[in-house]
Amino acid sequence: MVKHVVSVSIGSSKRDSRAEAEFLGESFLLERIGTDGNVQKAIEKIAELDGKVDAIGLGGIDLYLWLGKKRYLIKDAQKLAKAARKTPVVDGSGLKHTLEKFVVADLFERGIFRPGMKFLVTSAVDRWGMLEGIHSYGGQLIIGDLMFALDVAVPLRTIGSLKAIGSLILPIAVRLPFQVLYPTGHKQLERKPKFGKYFAEADVIAGDYLYIDKYMPERLDGKIVLTNTTTPDNVNELRRRGVKLLVTTTPVLNGRSFGTNVMEGVFTALLGRPGTPPDFPEYVQLIKELRLGPTIRVLQED
Repeated sequence: MVKHVVSVSIGSSKRDSRAEAEFLGESFLLERIGTDGNVQKAIEKIAELDGKVDAIGLGGIDLYLWLGKKRYLIKDAQKLAKAARKTPVVDGSGLKHTLEKFVVADLFERGIFRPGMKFLVTSAVDRWGMLEGIHSYGGQLIIGDLMFALDVAVPLRTIGSLKAIGSLILPIAVRLPFQVLYPTGHKQLERKPKFGKYFAEADVIAGDYLYIDKYMPERLDGKIVLTNTTTPDNVNELRRRGVKLLVTTTPVLNGRSFGTNVMEGVFTALLGRPGTPPDFPEYVQLIKELRLGPTIRVLQED
């Protein structure tokens, strides 16, 4: 019997997709349905899917933001999650804690990433595993949370500074309307080049693709982009701007890398329940069984 995982996203419906895949011998139908920034429509769609699919992913919005092992619940996302009473709802943070950390380790061990390289991480509270992985292997951090989420042009350089500032800001930030923190609906398609100095300083641009796409400068010659949820159009755009390597943390299906919320939905369907935070040991085991790793695409030949 085919397992069905649906990502309900408050992002643009122009990024919708559908794919079939097989994981551990199980057949899956994976879908992404955007509501163009309409939160009420997303709530209604989740309620409609409840009990009819194996797992629901929240797309375009996080349920939690993280500081180390501590997580903060986003008020707007909680409304979406509560619309499902039977089907488990996940936001991808379990995969960001586990798979993305493993991907970073793999890239360092292969020599694609090297100690001393500079990493611009667009939003670390959204990708804590990626941040810890980069730090543990000697990558230099340019943490962009204040810039990309709050439009404050101040980079952070250490995990300690992020924890200190985050502990003050996050309790307030998670109560704000989510569109204040992150582009939703049609705003996901708008480009507004900004923070070019820090894009230029970095060897690797890492994190959420919509943040990267919205603010990246015209040229990114020789850069590596580490992200996920990229469409064929996104790949072509990065190639045009001179990006050397594109690394995605989730598998590419039908030319598109699906979001971590979709893949956490797959894990949830395989397990019959979501993983256990903050370390998600069940996901660690599945990552090993599935032999998941980075998808590396060369966009510019030497």
